[in-house]
Amino acid sequence: MSDSGRQRQIVELLRDRPFASVRELQERLGVSAATVRRDIDKIDEAGEARKVYGGVSALDGASHAGIAYARPYDENRDLAVDAKRQIAAVAATMVRDGDAVIVHGGSTCFHLGVRLADRNIRLFTNSMPLAAYLSDHGHCSLTIAGGDLHREPGIIHSIQAVPFYASKFFLGAQGLGHEGVLESHPLLVRSIIDLSLCADQIVVLADSRKLSIHARNVALPLSRIGTLVTDDGLSDADARMLEDAGVNVRIAPSPGAVQ
Repeated sequence: MSDSGRQRQIVELLRDRPFASVRELQERLGVSAATVRRDIDKIDEAGEARKVYGGVSALDGASHAGIAYARPYDENRDLAVDAKRQIAAVAATMVRDGDAVIVHGGSTCFHLGVRLADRNIRLFTNSMPLAAYLSDHGHCSLTIAGGDLHREPGIIHSIQAVPFYASKFFLGAQGLGHEGVLESHPLLVRSIIDLSLCADQIVVLADSRKLSIHARNVALPLSRIGTLVTDDGLSDADARMLEDAGVNVRIAPSPGAVQ
């Protein structure tokens, strides 16, 4: 197959999914890793997709046919950072000493984990970045998910049952709407479903812009969410929608606001 033919195949593949790894493309195209990386470089230079760590992703976490795709973790962590930190601060007040909690992958959950690092709690996470941070800086009791390492979206996942039970499961969301918690990455959907069965209460941490993002898969319906912690950009209409669904909404103050 010609170089251009392989590159067209890669671009077409990304019309239906957010990310493809170098290893997967090697197997699909029957070429070496070096060839795949050269193809990714060409696609990135042409502006048809974006080169990311470990593979290639659809443009701008953006959308095809109105459906949003997930940004790589390294990009998403730099968006709405102040709001995420404020949301994490509020979420941390929901954890008591002695609690067992699950903190999912994602940038807002990372900020929560940082705040819980020195607390007298048991913390389970499948987040590679958070596990690395807590290993170096934390003193809480830490349990890390076992299984396969997925560098994008930055989690460890196994088909085995999760050997942990918690009072609260904290998770982020790519999008949030009347359908529930929305994700475009199938692995995140599977992970969220599995971990949601291991906690008494589900707490979603999502800044208000997530209410305008529609991803292709419903990870959890609104009926499963106990609390949403978000910022003060939440619209009145979205607040009513969430409250009508039985979701307790907590608003994090804006940075610098008087407490």
